[in-house]
Amino acid sequence: MSVRVKVCGIRDAVHANLAAFYGARWLGFVFFDRSPRHLTLGEARALRPHLPRSTERVGVFVNEDHDMIEAAVDALDLDWVQLHGDETPEDVIALKDDFGVSVIKAFGVRDAADIKAAKAFAPYVDAFLFDAKPPEGATLPGGNAVSFPWELMQGQTLGRPWLLAGGLTAENLPEAVKASGAIAVDVSSGVESAPGQKSSDKIEAFLRAAKAVR
Repeated sequence: MSVRVKVCGIRDAVHANLAAFYGARWLGFVFFDRSPRHLTLGEARALRPHLPRSTERVGVFVNEDHDMIEAAVDALDLDWVQLHGDETPEDVIALKDDFGVSVIKAFGVRDAADIKAAKAFAPYVDAFLFDAKPPEGATLPGGNAVSFPWELMQGQTLGRPWLLAGGLTAENLPEAVKASGAIAVDVSSGVESAPGQKSSDKIEAFLRAAKAVR
């Protein structure tokens, strides 16, 4: 089975449809104004009619208020909400109850204890995402093009599906999957020519690499 892919930080219809054409399962849209991949609500509403129907849509949020998340869910008809901040299980329950979305909770990883801490969320979320902890001085919780020791994920029993993120590229994807045991991955900076600037060639290369992994 090929590796399932979420292409995150999509800002335009061209790259959304290209990712779908080459087999992405999820498209991620970032609603975090400090990110170079930030999408405003107005941009999201304008983009919605041009998005592919074959992919699931994920909104990415960092300690965002409930009303803003609701507006984003409506703007893009989101299937998933991905939480990258200090959200609690109670926040997750409220989002699922109020908006009918599935929830991904992201965790930064430096060592095995960070993965263990995620297990407390297993009864509440639908999936986990494990990314590298931001480097010192970074202003973003993800999309920093750094990885963590992938082998930490090997053999983990988490009770929920999970995606591997952090510094992934078409070139290192086979190694990352082998080391971690991942069957789903998230890529953002690894398919960009500059922060926030998606590359059609890199999107194609990454998704082709994912299909080739067995």
